[in-house]
Amino acid sequence: MKKVLLLYGGKSFEHEISCMSENNISSCLKNLHYDFDKIYISKENKWFLIKDNNKVEILNIIDFMKRYDVIFPLIHGAYGEDGRLQSFLELFDIDYLGPDSTSSMIAMNKYLTKILVEKHDIKQIPYMYLNSYEIPKNIEFPVIIKPNNGGSSIGISVAHNMKELKESLKIAFKYDKSVLIEKFIKGVELECGIIKLDKYVIGDVGEIKYTHEFYDYEAKYEDETKLIIPAKINRKLTKRIKNEALKIFKILSLNDFARIDFIYDNTSDTLYFNEVNTIPGFTNNSMFPLMFKNFPKLIGKIIENKKVL
Repeated sequence: MKKVLLLYGGKSFEHEISCMSENNISSCLKNLHYDFDKIYISKENKWFLIKDNNKVEILNIIDFMKRYDVIFPLIHGAYGEDGRLQSFLELFDIDYLGPDSTSSMIAMNKYLTKILVEKHDIKQIPYMYLNSYEIPKNIEFPVIIKPNNGGSSIGISVAHNMKELKESLKIAFKYDKSVLIEKFIKGVELECGIIKLDKYVIGDVGEIKYTHEFYDYEAKYEDETKLIIPAKINRKLTKRIKNEALKIFKILSLNDFARIDFIYDNTSDTLYFNEVNTIPGFTNNSMFPLMFKNFPKLIGKIIENKKVL
């Protein structure tokens, strides 16, 4: 069995989510009897080896990581999911799980992802892209405002009028230098997980039931949101989602695992691609681990399937 190093924490706004993901993956690796260690990255970007609940700061992190067969990044959002960490590891020939630096960067950038998948006739919600604070004209409300780079629904809000739009843009620009404005569609949130081994393993399509206006941070991690797996949708729609998810996975040249999210408008029978998560949440409240039967075993297969550089 390969020797594994988990990386978690990090500088992003999703630091706490990363710590919860680490807890679940550590349990999986323990059950699989893996020899693994954990590096916690503080919000101040200090790297600590965690041993018996003690923290030891690692100063020569490159030599330290080269002791392991594979790195398992569990850092969601900026500095972990956006290609920067992947570029760093590639520079020093350190093998890791997940897509490469280019695919990670594109998938994290919602605007770039939209441009790429549009070329392949993937249906998307009408949107506008802003790279500076400005108030667009001729907006049809309601709209949803999102930081262009980010996850866990942080910095996202819905605007029903111009006053709310101005406030929502201020919030979104706190988290990123660019922002997306999308038509707000109150549809069914559906997600599809994919694991790439010698062949593609596509998990059950999951449906999200929540009481909030949209699937915000509190709905994801704090409220009693219901994850329905498999989703209560017909076979035809399930097949459409799985086919489109796999198509997007291949378009973006993703690797090892990803979660592809959709919104389904049942009033018009329209399926919209929403976004991609290249390091999906692995927490107790996360959809991705629940989509697959015997998820810990699949984690082991991903690790063992990884080719060492």
